[in-house]
Amino acid sequence: MTVTRSILLFVLAAIAEIGGCWLVWQTVKENRGWQYAVCGVLALGAYGFVAALQPHASFGRVLAAYGGVFVAGSLAWGALVDGFRPTGWDLSGATVCLLGAALIIYQPRG
Repeated sequence: MTVTRSILLFVLAAIAEIGGCWLVWQTVKENRGWQYAVCGVLALGAYGFVAALQPHASFGRVLAAYGGVFVAGSLAWGALVDGFRPTGWDLSGATVCLLGAALIIYQPRG
């Protein structure tokens, strides 16, 4: 159950962080209203709390592993929300990042 909970928290953190960044991007780059920026800042704050809910105690390890999730999640967000079409290189890179994240966070501990 711990691994399942951890994965769900990584996904939720990615939605909060990437979504928050996207909302701020919309404000700055697409001239959307300030409400987008406010919602983005709130989502980014929520990301910090969600990341802190990870069952692993090491801040550095959790954030390093989340980096791989962020890479893959950003490509997925771009594809689903902005119509971005990832290349095979993008997908290969995201796979390497996710494998690296799994090695960092789910390594056997003695």
